[in-house]
Amino acid sequence: MTTLLAPAEATEPAAKPPAALAPGGGLRRRVALRLLALLVLYALWEITARALDNPTFIPSPGAVWHQLIITSSVHDGVRGYSGHLLIEHLAVSLRRIVIGSAVGVAAGLLVGVLLGTVSWLRVVAEPVVTFVRALPPLAYFSLFIIWFGIDETPKLWLLSIAALPPVAVATAAAVHGAPSGLVEAARALGAGRWQSIRDVVLPSALPEIFTGIRLAVGVAYSSVVAAETINGVPGIGGMVRDAQRYSQTDVVVLGLFAIGLSGLLIDALLRIAEQRLIPWRGIS
Repeated sequence: MTTLLAPAEATEPAAKPPAALAPGGGLRRRVALRLLALLVLYALWEITARALDNPTFIPSPGAVWHQLIITSSVHDGVRGYSGHLLIEHLAVSLRRIVIGSAVGVAAGLLVGVLLGTVSWLRVVAEPVVTFVRALPPLAYFSLFIIWFGIDETPKLWLLSIAALPPVAVATAAAVHGAPSGLVEAARALGAGRWQSIRDVVLPSALPEIFTGIRLAVGVAYSSVVAAETINGVPGIGGMVRDAQRYSQTDVVVLGLFAIGLSGLLIDALLRIAEQRLIPWRGIS
């Protein structure tokens, strides 16, 4: 009987993987779900705008689309919004965000490494970093205006200070929690303190550091409207603030969409960079 059953067991077809795990099936499902969610949100927006019939309170999708066309072209001799096209407003804001985020991330990395490796400095400076992280951007923006005027400098300072704490906190926690066994092995092989930090601690801390960088860029994006409150045109935040003064809700919504979509693009680029630079993340 054993001889008769063996061929049957050997020729039994292997179980097929679930459809959700089939190659490409998961991606198609995610894309379909996201498109469905967008259609549902669009329908709810359109229904709410029609039901309220108050463009100042909730503009319709058509009104926002119309403003996209108006602000992206020369219409009746008027160029975009306040003399600048929408893409120009967005480019100025993105330049400020990139510069401010870069300075904040660089400073946050330095502060985080020092806090994670020097115990007495961590005791002294960690409350200061936490204090700054708890402050809303507008709380110290007025101080920067008094110090540096109303040009680019206070805006860049605001975005830099806003981006620093998330990177510093994430880096300090990751460096402080680096595997002690790897550090001791590196020291046993002759590596100095800073060499072991560079070659062992920082690579092991990169996943958490990248999380802090993504948070920092998000904080910089959320602070751009505050940064462009004063003399912010051209700039997408300045455009939003100016439109708010004149109750142009459709322009405000358009500006929020521009900031949000560009933020999604930057975050996607950071995710790609993270996957390329840290291929071992998530591998146990």
